[in-house]
This record gives sequence, C-alpha cells and structure tokens, in this order.
Amino acid sequence: MTRSVCEFSWVGSQDGYVDQIIIDHISHLTLGRFGGNSTAGQYKNEDGCLIWADETGSWEFVVMLDAHYSAESAELVLRQFANFKEEIYVLLTKPFAQAFKGIEETILEMFQEKEFLSECRRVKGETACIILLRKNKYLWWFSIGDCLSYLFHTELAQLGQFQINQRQFYEWVGHVNTFDQDVPCYSRGIRELRKGLNRILVTTDGLVECPGEPYSGPKEIYNTLQRHQGNDGIRALLDTIREHHVRDSTTIITWEVNVSEDVQMPSDV
Repeated sequence: MTRSVCEFSWVGSQDGYVDQIIIDHISHLTLGRFGGNSTAGQYKNEDGCLIWADETGSWEFVVMLDAHYSAESAELVLRQFANFKEEIYVLLTKPFAQAFKGIEETILEMFQEKEFLSECRRVKGETACIILLRKNKYLWWFSIGDCLSYLFHTELAQLGQFQINQRQFYEWVGHVNTFDQDVPCYSRGIRELRKGLNRILVTTDGLVECPGEPYSGPKEIYNTLQRHQGNDGIRALLDTIREHHVRDSTTIITWEVNVSEDVQMPSDV
C-alpha cells in the first residue's frame, strides 16, 4: 500500500531525557519531552508515545502512555499497536463515521487479545494510555487511566471548556490490567471541533502534578499557549515545570487543526 504517512514511536527506556527538554516536529505535530529533574530524585523515564500522521493533514492517530514501576508495559502496548498497524491503517482510509466505529472495535479487540493479556501478566508494572484519532472535523478518544487531553479554541475557552477526557485513577494496561477483568473500565467519546483554529494537546500527568501547581487547571495551560507562538508555547510549559523542580517526566503532543466547515450552533443564533 502506498502511503504518505509519518510514523514515530518512542518509549522513555530508550532515551530518558532526564534534565533535558527536547522538542521535535513529527510531520505537523509538535512533541515535547522532559525527563524530570535529577535534583528532585528522577533517574528514569517511563513515558511513551506513538504518532501516525497523514502528511496531507487529513488525519492524526496519537497514543500517549504513562507507565510506572517500569517502562515494560508501555513497550508492550507499543508493540501491540505495531501488530495491528495494517488493520488500523485500513480503517483510516474509510469515511470518518465508519473509521470511528471500526477503530473502537479494533482497540477493544487489540487489548483483549488472549496472547496480549498473557504477556501483560508477565510484565513489570502497568501503564495509563490515551488514544486520539482526528479525522475531518471530529476527534475520537479512548482513555484508560490518568493521561490528559485538551481541545483549545477561543469559543470554548470563553465558556470555560478546555478538557476532553476526565482523568481516571486505578485504570491501567499491564500487570494490573483493566482488560483482564470481567468488565473492563475505560472511557471514550467523540467531539466535534469548532470552526476556525483548534489546538489539540495530550500530555502525561507530570505537567499537572508539579510542585506549586502552575498547570493544575487547564486554563493556565491555555493561557500559556496563547501567549507564545509555535514551539515557544511547549517550551514555556516544560521550562516552567523544570523551574518548579518537578520530578515526574512529562511528554506533550500538540497540533493544530483549522476547520473551515460549518459546525453545530444553537438554533436561535
């Protein structure tokens, strides 16, 4: 199959970036990584991420992982996505209504595969995981655990709406595994983007669990990004938590989507 797709995968056990801020462009997405402060006791990075992006900008598929105890669970989840890559890519060529329905079924199949569950029982530790697929003017998300995602737009900001998912504690994939229960626990949904410029941001929780809590609320993240252009916004976020002596590693992925189509508005407008 001929594709114009950018692919990127990383886990903190490969490169930890302790005491380092690294900002990269993956196609039209920006990836920021900070491994935490060694002076605060940090010595390893258990984050991970995956980015598949259509180079024409028609869709993005993003996975963010925040493991603990070890990075083994994040590594295992990334391998499982690689195993299902061809199946997922086929879905991404379909109209968005079919793509969203099919992707949820595929993710559930992937996480409940018998061999995968068996491997999960053998790894050290477990990981939170959030998956986002943007196609057309819609954003689909699937969240296990406490990674965070945001949709920033001026219309939504005026109404105090910033966050996509609610963090859920005590949900993981790995040695302790929500998909190894009789009833797995996760959350998912679909959001319509707003007309104009939308910024999507997904992050591990080091950004919000920082001493002094500079970004404990999503409005503070939004305001920082509004004050800076391009990479400078992500660097400002990571510089701030570094200066506040955060120990936990933080990984951020963000990108912009400009919607020209009409979107839902109240009937009396």
